[in-house]
Amino acid sequence: MKTVGIIGGTGNIGEGLARRICLGGKYDVIIGSREAPKAVTAADGVVCCLKEKKCTSTTCSGSANADVCSADIIIISLPFERVESTIASIGKEKFENKVIVSLINPMIRNPAEKYFLPDRPKIGSAALAIKEMLPASAKLFTAFNNVAAGKWMQLDEELDYSVAVCGDDGEAKKTVMDLVASVSKLHPLDAGPLENAATIEGLTPLVITIAMRNGLKDVGVYFR
Repeated sequence: MKTVGIIGGTGNIGEGLARRICLGGKYDVIIGSREAPKAVTAADGVVCCLKEKKCTSTTCSGSANADVCSADIIIISLPFERVESTIASIGKEKFENKVIVSLINPMIRNPAEKYFLPDRPKIGSAALAIKEMLPASAKLFTAFNNVAAGKWMQLDEELDYSVAVCGDDGEAKKTVMDLVASVSKLHPLDAGPLENAATIEGLTPLVITIAMRNGLKDVGVYFR
């Protein structure tokens, strides 16, 4: 069975992802953290959830971020400003030839005025900036960017959103799309090369703004 590693997996999105992926029954998960005990605690929560849901086909463990790089697919679930230092602390060489997924959407937040804006790096997107931090052999993709953050831990609710997947390696993209399709009822869509990541990342602040200004909650993105 393939393994998915989540760097920064102790937050609600990371732990929710871990639970949803394990419940899909096709991947084991390793949760990573700067502090290994925090990752172990989060993984224990996932294991308890799997027992409650009577899911016995997959498992979850917790460890330091560096150990996550043994996984077949690596998801980076961190604030953008922490990515470069985290990669440096792990060691760039650990990401050689790896399939890596970014779900990061840098934003300028103004909740008092009820709007959020994209906060793109000079290169154009978080994904393109992260690509420059990684070895040339690493295969970086965007996915899960526009799933409502509040929905990940609500396991009794199906996730039926569209998930745009951007990236440049066709074979590895199929691997990422298979992962997306294993989670609840998410529907993966090929969104073209990594250069399109800026558009995908910019949808999330727009969706949050629409939700806040129109009294909506956990708004998702659908392409139908």
